[in-house]
Amino acid sequence: MEYNTSQKRLILPEYGRHVHLMVQHAVQLKDRDERNAAAHAIISVMGILQPHLRDIPDFKHKLWDHLFVMSDFKLDIDAPYPMPAEDELVDRPAIVPYPQGHIGRKHYGKILVEMIREASRMENDGQKELVQLIANQMKKTYMAWNRSEVSNEQIMQDIWDISDGKIKMEASAIRFFENLDMVTTPAPAPAPTPRNNQKAKKRRIIIRK
Repeated sequence: MEYNTSQKRLILPEYGRHVHLMVQHAVQLKDRDERNAAAHAIISVMGILQPHLRDIPDFKHKLWDHLFVMSDFKLDIDAPYPMPAEDELVDRPAIVPYPQGHIGRKHYGKILVEMIREASRMENDGQKELVQLIANQMKKTYMAWNRSEVSNEQIMQDIWDISDGKIKMEASAIRFFENLDMVTTPAPAPAPTPRNNQKAKKRRIIIRK
């Protein structure tokens, strides 16, 4: 008995070993017409085994590409689509650079820091409204991270520092939302159901002899 672990590795395991053996047989056929007929028969079997590919645009084109891949690009036939270049399928995608940048106050996050710098470039008409929204969000973020109160003056000082002194407003000029208890107070536990009460009572029963 032959085990799969001792056989050749499958290039596209989703099609199974029998399809790969069919492709190998088609590659070894000497007559070109026989190879063409075998290739079309294999494509029909592949479409039955992978019905989900029918929802993909160019369904047939994808099947023919898979056929050439399984043949190790050795199948010489008259296909309706050109054989893909091996380099196109082997090349790895370009490495996406990871964004680098130092954030002095990490508890605010990078987005808030960028919003402050964007507000520093705005005109005075819309700057105050944006700073008011940013200041309230900073206060929520600070309390969620540190679990402690923070003064409005400290928030405005942080905005002044992050903006390199371009945004200078008094805390009294900003309308802060003081109802931020929902940020630090955990949600109340659900009330026990009568069934849970009965189970709790049963646990407290002490059997005495």
